[in-house]
Parts: sequence; C-alpha cells; structure tokens
Amino acid sequence: MKVILLGAGFMGKAIAKDLVRSEGVNDIVLIDADCVKAQQVAASIASDKLRSVELRFENDEALKEVLAQGDVIINAMFYSHNERIARLAIAVGVHSIDLGGSMAGATDAVFALHEEAQAAGVTIIPELGVTPGMTNILTGYGASKLDKVEEIKLYAGDIPAEPIPPIDYIEVFSIERMFDYYSGEAKGIHKWKEQTYPSMSGCEPIYFDELGVLEAFYTAGGISTLAESYPAVKTLSYKTVRYKGHAEKMKLLVDLGLFDIANSVKIDGKTVNVRKVIREALSKKLEAGKKADVLLVRVLVSGDQAEQQVTNEYELVLKRSAENEETAMAKATASSVSIVAQMVGNGTITTRGVSAPESVVPGAIYIEEMAKRNIRIKETIHRSSMIVKG
Repeated sequence: MKVILLGAGFMGKAIAKDLVRSEGVNDIVLIDADCVKAQQVAASIASDKLRSVELRFENDEALKEVLAQGDVIINAMFYSHNERIARLAIAVGVHSIDLGGSMAGATDAVFALHEEAQAAGVTIIPELGVTPGMTNILTGYGASKLDKVEEIKLYAGDIPAEPIPPIDYIEVFSIERMFDYYSGEAKGIHKWKEQTYPSMSGCEPIYFDELGVLEAFYTAGGISTLAESYPAVKTLSYKTVRYKGHAEKMKLLVDLGLFDIANSVKIDGKTVNVRKVIREALSKKLEAGKKADVLLVRVLVSGDQAEQQVTNEYELVLKRSAENEETAMAKATASSVSIVAQMVGNGTITTRGVSAPESVVPGAIYIEEMAKRNIRIKETIHRSSMIVKG
C-alpha cells in the first residue's frame, strides 16, 4: 500500500512513524508546504519506506501529480486545507481522510462533495482525530450492538500526568483549535431536541482511576457528525475533561474576549491581534516538551437491547511512556488515523463517497488494531432491569 501523507508537523511525524511500522504499508510519501520540514522529518525517521518530495504545495497540478500515485491520502494539515485536498483527491481518484475541522465549517464543505466522491469511486472520511474521531468510532460500535439508541455521552481530554499550575494544562495539540473549542458554542441533544450550550458551562465531576476526581464541561466541536447520524436520541452530549478549577480560569479569558479572532487593539500606532498574542504567549508557557501527559476517553452509549436497558461503555486511559517521543494524544491520534487509512487502502472499508467515521469504521477491528499498539480501549457492558413491553 502506498500512502501520501500531507503535513510534517508533530502530528504528521507521529503518523509517519506508525505507517513505517505497519506491515501493510510499503511506501510513504511525505509532503508539506515547508519542504525543508518534510525532509527533516523523513531524515529523522530514516526508513526506506518513507521519503519526502519537493514541490510547490500551492500548485494544484503539481500536487495532483503526486497524489495520483497513492492508494490513500492522509491529510494532517490544518483544517483550512481540507476541502482543497478532498477536491484534489476526487479529481485524481484516490481515497482520502483528514483530521477534521467541524468548528470552521471545513467538514461541512467536505461532506458537500459526497456525490462527486461517490461518482469517482472514492472514499473520503473526515474528522479522524480523537474527538471527533475515536469517540465517533466507539459510538458507532456501541450503537451497533443496540436495538435502539437512547443516550450518547462522550467525555475526553488530555491533561498533564500531574497538575502544572497555573492552569494545569500543557499543549498537546493546536492552541488555535483549543481557542475555538473553548470560545465556540457546544452542540448536543437534550430531551430529543437539538440544543446549544456556552462552552465552559455544565461543569460536573468525573472520576478516573489513578487520577481521582476531575471535571468535565461543554466545549464546541466534539459532537461533529453524531447529531446527523443519531438525530432521534434523547441525549447526545460531549464534555472536555480537565483538572478541577481549569474551566473557571479559562472562562475568564474567554469572557474577556482574549480568544476572539476579531479582537484587535492599537499599540504604538500598530494594530495587534489579541488572540495571536495570547496564542504565542500560551504556547511558550504550555510547551509539552518531555512532560508526561494522559489521554482520557469515556464513551457511554445507552439504549434497548433484547428488552433490556444496556449501556455500552468504552474507556481509554493512555499515559505517555518515558521512551515515547510523542505525547499520548499524538500517539492515539496517529494510530487511529493510520489504522483507518489502512482499512480504506486494503479494502476493509469499501463505502464510497464522504462518510462519517461512526458509519463506516468497524469498531471491533479498530479496537483490536489499537491494542496492537498498546492503546487498550476497555469495553464494559452494563445491564439493568428488564423492560416490560405492553
């Protein structure tokens, strides 16, 4: 299988490493708008399977020529590139997946290409991060085991293994995306009706073994395609998990407008974007470096099964190991993306057009493949009293 990997950032590098270790992948071409960065990543991994190519990334024809050589494209670039890459993938007849961008409307733009992708015989799956992504796949798996789905509750977050003041957080993915998630509107379903909630609201305690009581609160972006896939459920919610007190501190910054992309001020006659300043300042303060992080995921899918009330629970607690260069978040995301790309490339997934992860990724195989990478997702089935049918 030949994979075209777009993006040589920390996530792209992590994905490249997983692909290199995968027996079913024999050729990986790494592309980035920064050719030097791509070359450096390829040199640092030093595998005969992996090579970078130098081209003008903004040139569609040059990019199409390289994309056409692959069996599947992994787009690990920033979400502003998602629609363009999907269009180019369709044009050359190559399957493609991406890491999402529902907050910016990027995923909607990709879904608008469904008929074109279907006509071209191409599979495109967007939103394949952790949330959305892993949580969608696990939701789809849990829902497939029920006769009727009633409630879907999602919790996820990546935190330092030990609290690090002042906000007990380190940068494990894009600060820019975090600003979007913290300042946007959270979507969900409550009592069978679509609802919106202010991000950072709805704070509740949540317990994980070894970490104790943490907090979970609404943030934007986590629901993604699930509201369309399961519109008839009574409850659909997503909350981000952090150490206690984090939400209150970050909400103050949101309320002050410091994450607002349109907030600019004049200093010494020059216009300065406040969000960009805060982003750069926080990036330095929250740099992950070699700090240990823990990725926490809990997916609860409840409903009827054979006249019983059943909750299918999926939980992941993944800690960064001392020998691992990648954060737990990067390892989980990279493994997840690589696994799904290989499912598309080897014919495990055959649905054509643009599809949500929960509708096409086989959950049992996905969990098994993650376990091979020491990412162990625990499944627990809770059963309650019989439902009387009258």
